Amino acid sequence: MIDKREFEIIEFIKKNQEVSSKEIFEGISTSVSYATIKRILSILIEENLLAKKGQGKSTKYRISPTYEILYPVDMENYFKKEIDEREIKESFNFQLIPETLNDCKIFTAKELEDLNTLQKKFEENISQISEIEYKKELERLAIDLSWKSSQIEGNTYSLLETERLLKEKETASGKTQAEAIMLLNHKEAIDFIVENPDYLIPLSVSKIEDIHGILIKELGVDKNIRKRRVGISGTNYRPLDNEFQISEVLSNMCELLNSKGNVFEKALLILLLISYIQPFVDGNKRTARIVSNAVLMNHKHCPISFRTVDSVEYKKAMLLFYEQNNISNFKKIFIDQYKFAVNTYF
Repeated sequence: MIDKREFEIIEFIKKNQEVSSKEIFEGISTSVSYATIKRILSILIEENLLAKKGQGKSTKYRISPTYEILYPVDMENYFKKEIDEREIKESFNFQLIPETLNDCKIFTAKELEDLNTLQKKFEENISQISEIEYKKELERLAIDLSWKSSQIEGNTYSLLETERLLKEKETASGKTQAEAIMLLNHKEAIDFIVENPDYLIPLSVSKIEDIHGILIKELGVDKNIRKRRVGISGTNYRPLDNEFQISEVLSNMCELLNSKGNVFEKALLILLLISYIQPFVDGNKRTARIVSNAVLMNHKHCPISFRTVDSVEYKKAMLLFYEQNNISNFKKIFIDQYKFAVNTYF
């Protein structure tokens, strides 16, 4: 989180637009040394919250174009306000995909270093196990992912009941048929991406629709791009309601993600953007989680089960992205869950 000194510096720059380090040093009320000001400015630039232009004494600091996306938000305070009290971006942001995210560095150098270290650990782990052991661990992760992804959407099956269903086709008493189908569809979708690791590379609208089709099979949900308006509970954000606009922004999303060189950026943005666009009547977040994992697996990265994520915190982090286009809290969830997956499976 941003500390008091960093917050004051950011607020000073926001108020004055472009300023030198000397102007910041003389303009803020907190008593710190000039060397400390320079160090804090370097940190904020590294975190992509500030940008600078010029060199030497002519260097000026300004708020980064990606500041609103990356700025750490206090979730507890944010959600203290009720839906109608929050100041939000109610309509779809058409600049987000082709402009803002196109030039945005999602992860800091330190975050990428940590993620790459975890990835190396994953590679070392799988190099020391047999193919049979690898498939067994992948099966365990698939069960966990099917369970948690469904639980986030309100499914009441326990993890143990999910395991029985997926391994032995034994349904749980007191549960609906739809809940069982949702879980079985998840497992089928995961099996599909395991058997066809290159299917979603490059990413395309039709391929995303195919994954969605597996996930909503026999659930009475319309396939393909939706033709009617949808609402999202817990927020006043309104997704696009025009079929042609939805198709266009989904294509723009695929173009953006195919251009991204970093696998972690691709995987995180898929989770956020498919959910934000809401291209389907239902099953958007489920589709996002499967497609994101497909990209990770295609690039031989560790897939994520989300097993330990709190469903409410996941939803809140997603709502924050809907309402403010801010990824700070969801990015933390992604990093934490990647760490959990590497340390738990394989």
